[in-house]
Formats: sequence, structure tokens, C-alpha cells
Amino acid sequence: MTSAEDTLDLRLTEELLALLGDEQPAAVVRPPDVSDLLGSPAAWRPVTTSAGVFQLVPVQPARDLAMISRWMNDPAVAAFWELAGPESITAGHIRRQLDGDGRSVPCLGVLDGRPMSYWEIYRADLDPLARHYPARLHDTGIHLLIGGVDNRGRGIGTTLLRAVSDLVLDNRPLCARVVAEPDLRNTPSVSAFLSAGFRFFAEVELPDKRAALMVRDRAHRAQL
Repeated sequence: MTSAEDTLDLRLTEELLALLGDEQPAAVVRPPDVSDLLGSPAAWRPVTTSAGVFQLVPVQPARDLAMISRWMNDPAVAAFWELAGPESITAGHIRRQLDGDGRSVPCLGVLDGRPMSYWEIYRADLDPLARHYPARLHDTGIHLLIGGVDNRGRGIGTTLLRAVSDLVLDNRPLCARVVAEPDLRNTPSVSAFLSAGFRFFAEVELPDKRAALMVRDRAHRAQL
């Protein structure tokens, strides 16, 4: 799992601009706009799935923090997210994304009007993950947790993973691949990604875990 504060800094230094030439337009040094990185998940329309009507809703800490922190303290979740403890721990994790430049967007997954999952949509090609696999420009990553025990083990995770990866591909035309890096020990998660049309790409050694790199290719979408 990664956070916005760990991601790579794309701003060009004055020294690098000098090497590139004296006539570089001023626009290249502006901070990247959120729309340049992920678009706006808040504007992605609800989708009808076999589990119900599903929508991604960007997190608002004042409204959502207590619920997300409660999910993070579920032992089944804490074993892999490692954010158990007081609300301040979850708050810090979310704040780093909300205060970042938009390359990671935390969202609630709302199913039939009820918040039931937590998602992070992020630019995998701009994330430290890109150091561990042959990343392509605009690769988009997914982190997921299902909040309620009642929604686990019933195939809902698979359904929603397919729906969210479709949303990414529908709304980000330059993105050719959706990727994920669940912990190898989390066999239900790995299985859900496989069932949702992702393929196992490689085992990768990340700073905090050994992960299964999963990839869903736009080119194979119609075949799944």
C-alpha cells in the first residue's frame, strides 16, 4: 500500500530546465492539475451491477472518518492495511492523499445508497510501485477494502472490482491498464482480482509486503 506523500515528484527543477534549454515555456513548471492525473472520480456515474447500483464517492473526513477508521480496526482488514488504532491514524493516511496533488483519490464505495467499502484510485505510473514493474504511462491502480463482514465471501468484491476497473477504463481513455498489488498472503483478495478479469503479472517485493501484481488490460476487456 502506498500514500500520496511517498509518490514521485514530477516538478522540473531550475537546473533541469536549464539543461533542456532556455526557451522552455513557463507552463511546464506549473503544479500538475488534478484533471491531468486522474480526471474526477466524483463525476463518474453510478453503475448497475449484479450486486446493486454502485458509485464511487470521494471521501469527506468530517463525514466518513469514524466509519473508515472502524473498518480499519477490523482484524481482517488491519492485517493487511496496518492502520488499526485511533482515528488519528486513519485521518493521517487520508489527509496525505487529500492534501496531495491528486495522483491518489480516496473514495467510499456506495452500494444501493449505503457506504460499504473504501477505495483508493491512484496513478500507478507516478507511484513508488512503478519502481518494481515495467510501468506504462497512465497505468491506474486500485486499493480496496470491503467494510462490512456481510459483504465478504459472497463474490461482491469481484463484482465491484470489475465495475471499478471498467469505470477507470471508461473515464480515462489514455489508461491502457488497471493494476493492483494485493498482499500475496491475502488469498481471498488475489482470487477476487483474478475473477474480476485481472491476470497475475508477477510477484513483487515492496517495502511493506510481498505482493501479487495484478493487471487488467484494456485490450483484453471485450474477451472477459
